[in-house]
Amino acid sequence: MKSEHLPLLKSVSAPAVHPDGSRAVVAVVRPDFDADAYVGQLWNVPVDPALRPRRLTRGFRDTAPDFSPDGQVLGFLRAEAGGKPQLHVVEASGGEPVVLTDAPLGVSAFTWSPDSRSIVFSARTPEDGRYGTVDGVSAGGEDARLITDYQYRMNGVGYTADKPLQLFVIPVPDLDEEPRVAPAGRALKAAKAAEEGTAAAGLPEARQLTTAATDHNSATFSTDGEAVYFTAALHDGSDEDLVSGIYRIPADPQAGGECPESVPLGDTGRLSVTAVRQSRDGRWLYFSAQDLGAEGKDFVARNTALYVLPAGGGDAVLLSDPETTDLSGGGIELRGAEGALVLNNARGTVQLLEFGPTGQRCVLLDGERVVSGAAEGGGTLVLSFADAETAGDVAVLESGGRLRVVSDFSAPLRDEARIIAPQELTFASGDGYPVHGWLVRPAGDGPHPVLLNIHGGPFAQFTGALFDEAQVYAAAGYAVLMCNPRGSAGYGQAHGRSIKERMGTVDMQDVLAFLDGALQKFEELDAAALGIMGGSYGGYLTAWTISHDHRFKASIVERGFLDPVSFTGSSDIGWFFGGEYTGRTAEQMTAQSPMARVEQVRTPTLVIHSEEDLRCPVEQGQRYFTALKQQGVEAAFLVFPGENHELSRSGTPHHRWQRFEQILQWWSRHLPTAANPASARGAGNAAGSSGS
Repeated sequence: MKSEHLPLLKSVSAPAVHPDGSRAVVAVVRPDFDADAYVGQLWNVPVDPALRPRRLTRGFRDTAPDFSPDGQVLGFLRAEAGGKPQLHVVEASGGEPVVLTDAPLGVSAFTWSPDSRSIVFSARTPEDGRYGTVDGVSAGGEDARLITDYQYRMNGVGYTADKPLQLFVIPVPDLDEEPRVAPAGRALKAAKAAEEGTAAAGLPEARQLTTAATDHNSATFSTDGEAVYFTAALHDGSDEDLVSGIYRIPADPQAGGECPESVPLGDTGRLSVTAVRQSRDGRWLYFSAQDLGAEGKDFVARNTALYVLPAGGGDAVLLSDPETTDLSGGGIELRGAEGALVLNNARGTVQLLEFGPTGQRCVLLDGERVVSGAAEGGGTLVLSFADAETAGDVAVLESGGRLRVVSDFSAPLRDEARIIAPQELTFASGDGYPVHGWLVRPAGDGPHPVLLNIHGGPFAQFTGALFDEAQVYAAAGYAVLMCNPRGSAGYGQAHGRSIKERMGTVDMQDVLAFLDGALQKFEELDAAALGIMGGSYGGYLTAWTISHDHRFKASIVERGFLDPVSFTGSSDIGWFFGGEYTGRTAEQMTAQSPMARVEQVRTPTLVIHSEEDLRCPVEQGQRYFTALKQQGVEAAFLVFPGENHELSRSGTPHHRWQRFEQILQWWSRHLPTAANPASARGAGNAAGSSGS
């Protein structure tokens, strides 16, 4: 795969399954160089193998499909070029979509009422005078912000207190009715005089359910349709911890009870609740949550667990073992009268599990794949997944656990990009601990320069599924090593918590042991031509490693967590993250800080960062680059305007292409290959920089 193949990377959403079980609808989205944006439509995928998938919509970017419970209507989000996603509905049999919302900052998510007559949706709601709500007042002309809380901004969102995520209920119009048209002339004047702004726009009236100045997430209707459940941090002292709970509010604001009622969970500890669903028979309330310890901030490697609560009241019961099972891979879907479907991170894969309310547990699907979503309709269980050969496809899970694939959205990618299957490996660390990972080996006999790639998180995992980074580097002639050292997710809480207040210890030991094991096992890997790279926590561990181990010809430190001290006051999560991972004392932070050891670095280093990164703010990269330059280490600083912490995953297609090109140019200078020969161009010059 090469960087120009990015538009062939088609991601596939979780499936919406028609209630009769005959078909699923998914959103298929891809990067587009011409639009320099992500484009995609909804696809109809029949479960009958004799029928082929068909494009269902033709919008610029159509996502998040969901059938109404009666199967008559399909809801989805549509964003026009340069616009915000708005809620649309269309007849399930096809037709012209009808727009329901005009939210100034777009709609984030939605779900249907049980009677299919209304929808609850979430949307960020700006304060008056901000974010274009007053004509002529630009972002730079807005009023000053007075900040008094820790939690006031978020990577990819910006400030949050002045645009909290609120919940709204909107009626679904009869799609057989004659379309409404926007009034004009005298009719428009009369409508404005009557203050019928929403009706004048031809849209149904959305009724706001929540008003608190905090985000309201994971909204779902109760089984009887009379209430909406959601998660939020509405408790006293919510700015001092990471705790969130379950709340219930009437679905009809006219019914009273405007203040949400907290759902009592019993003696479950201090939890961060991430999703909630009531079972189809109405008897049970499932929810997923992390136990955050006594202070409500101990998030380090806390696996997400599944709980169940009697809907009529009672104590919550823990259904999954958080020591061994991590259900953070998705939300909760319903199956049958009382079952729940969840996704489990497991040793470089994502499994599909089913739980029952009284402790039943079943692994429905495991193996060398990453399940990204699942849903049931009419007795048919459909899932979306990725594996070594596909970035996303749809399959039906049949009896006996047999998977029948019913789409092939990655066929053009395989045909044009020559995907290389990763080889799964396990090597012993210095203390005998098993380190699990993969090698993506380029074509040819070698010797191959080696890139040791370290994932972010740290509580995340590499998988064996198709990974564009590894494919691009392997196509350029590099052997790519990826592993899940201690600190990673998917191997149990003890594995993940091994580096709490010990960052840069066993995790560095593990990645180097994996590298040494591969070099010893495969003669075609060139031990004299090594590079190391990583982003976020991977940037941290790269910077930390090159201050201890000097065998690498070059390194790339991307969006790194590089100085725990300045991170505390500059990152959106800095007020708690560093303290929980490194410890809070100056001595602890210094002992685990790459900036504190930067004078030990000798390795030529490319520092990559994004200007709008609020997770690992750009000052982390700026200061690290400057320190390297001051001590005479060859260094370059590649900075992307308009991008945030997610550049490599969801940055603009042009910037993602340019990032790959700059990375390959850097490696060509220090680790040339036949496919990526040494270039006279410097990384900074090729990016249009005036100098390094």
